[in-house]
Amino acid sequence: MAQFAVNTNRFDPYKNFKFRVKWDGRYVAGVSKVSSLKRTTEVVEHREGGDPSSARRSPGRTKYEAITLERGVTHDLEFENWAAKVWQHGAAFGAEVSLADFRKDIVIELYNEAGQLVIAYNVFRCWVSEYQSLPDLDANANAVAIAHLKLENEGWERDPAVTEPKEVSYTP
Repeated sequence: MAQFAVNTNRFDPYKNFKFRVKWDGRYVAGVSKVSSLKRTTEVVEHREGGDPSSARRSPGRTKYEAITLERGVTHDLEFENWAAKVWQHGAAFGAEVSLADFRKDIVIELYNEAGQLVIAYNVFRCWVSEYQSLPDLDANANAVAIAHLKLENEGWERDPAVTEPKEVSYTP
């Protein structure tokens, strides 16, 4: 596992409100929320015939939870175009799914308060399992219309090339 340099002068944890999402080498505009990165490893219990009543435990399959991206509804078609690669309504028989490119690797970047990149995660072989283009519409509400994209994935890892930056200091 990669070793990361530690800034012993930083006591505050990073905030969760400065981040960006990238796929196809471009930042996706307007993403306002990203769900957590979570993996779960199943527990396999087993015992030997001579063990009186105790079970041993070992790791089994690891599953990665889907990631949900949210952003305000705009004219940008990135969410819609990717969702259409998994299922294209009205496509000819045998052309409903864009098999060559419906999966993408994405990057989720976290920034510190000064806007410096501090952590990045590479998420592998994502594909859209759920797409909500419009929320419930309510004439009595006072809210932003939010689109959702749910991404299934086959794992993620922290990018070891992103190291903790030297914190800036400004003198008035």
